[in-house]
Amino acid sequence: MPPRGVKSRKRKRQYEKVLRSIKGKGKYKGRQKEVAARIVNKTRRKKGETKSRRRRSSSRGGSHRKAA
Repeated sequence: MPPRGVKSRKRKRQYEKVLRSIKGKGKYKGRQKEVAARIVNKTRRKKGETKSRRRRSSSRGGSHRKAA
């Protein structure tokens, strides 16, 4: 079953193809479905097919400022 949020037939086919390829090569024992889903989701993100979310700021630690 493809990852949640995948509605297009194209991505469902991609998931099936990637999963078959991974199983055929014998890679990622025990987590083949997870890896296939991650690959499809990565492609969806790159193509802009996912919901947009605000990006995290690069600075960590909130809104603390240095004293002048």
